[in-house]
Amino acid sequence: MPSHETLKVELAERSYDIYVGDGLLAEAGALIKPVIRSQRLIVVTDENVAPLYLAGLENSLEAAGLSSESIILPAGEQTKSIAYFEQLIDQILAKKIDRQCTLVALGGGVIGDLTGYAAASVLRGIDFVQIPTTLLSQVDSSVGGKTGINAAHGKNLIGAFYQPRLVLADIDTLDTLPQREILAGYAEVAKYGLIDDPEFFAWLEQTGIDLCNGNKDHRRQAVLKSCQSKAKIVAEDETEQGRRALLNLGHTFGHTLEAETGFSDKLLHGEAVGLGICLAFDLSAHLGLCTKDDANRTRAHYAAVGLPTSPTEIDGVEWHTDALLNHMQSDKKVENGKVTFILVRAIGEAFVARDINMADARLIVDKAIRQN
Repeated sequence: MPSHETLKVELAERSYDIYVGDGLLAEAGALIKPVIRSQRLIVVTDENVAPLYLAGLENSLEAAGLSSESIILPAGEQTKSIAYFEQLIDQILAKKIDRQCTLVALGGGVIGDLTGYAAASVLRGIDFVQIPTTLLSQVDSSVGGKTGINAAHGKNLIGAFYQPRLVLADIDTLDTLPQREILAGYAEVAKYGLIDDPEFFAWLEQTGIDLCNGNKDHRRQAVLKSCQSKAKIVAEDETEQGRRALLNLGHTFGHTLEAETGFSDKLLHGEAVGLGICLAFDLSAHLGLCTKDDANRTRAHYAAVGLPTSPTEIDGVEWHTDALLNHMQSDKKVENGKVTFILVRAIGEAFVARDINMADARLIVDKAIRQN
């Protein structure tokens, strides 16, 4: 088997490749060099990832004749904020960059989103490369050009669509992830099957536990399939005017739960998405759009791999229905005062719903947070 496989996100002059495979950090310099405009790069990473992978990346860049400097930020969702965005921009500008310089995001979704937004903003836009080191960022946030930061009013409310020059998804970096982070990423993997690929979801039902427990072949296949699915959707609808909205399955509920926990480690983004998907299926079943069996099957699979399937499983959080509904009304997907939901007619048949009575959403939320 080759060390990596290549996919392309087709966006005319902004098209770029996604490499998925093993040992890609060692090849990073050679793979990055052809797609950047100068030999100068700034690597942005965090305090968890830097000790593991920064030196290896720097060695690879140096071997390819590239010059790099690094900026190391605190780890965690709290870093995806206005304060750290300002700090990052200041540190980048202090290095007296020009528009030929390239940023490299080495880390998970927080680093990728923050670095991408910095690249979109500094000097009115410079190139950046994504090197995602978590399962969630490899299958979701590193692909498609959504960049941004959180605000006090909600998640990802500040940002830009800005595509990277290249994505390198090194499966080896998943070996050092805590199991909780693997599971959080897996919630997004399963999402691709639930949106429009019931055969992929059925495959995951057979392989998901092994995948989460370290089977590298299954991980590689899952990352490849997830990236293929996302690349196709992004190529059809880059700025989320239509079909790309389906990728938000579970996110309306999920972002609401995250906001109520203060975007803290009490609830990881992938965990919130998994919970949100369960609630989206519950709402769909309640409205008679899908069967209760489909909702139960989805929840059973997430539970089988070890993900929470009810908000009541999250320790140290006192949930309140009114507060959750208020967060929902602040979501960026609200249009003309209407909350947008991604609902399902079956596993693999997701659709956009913009006319849902909030009394029905309230009923689902209220029931979910009162389960024993």
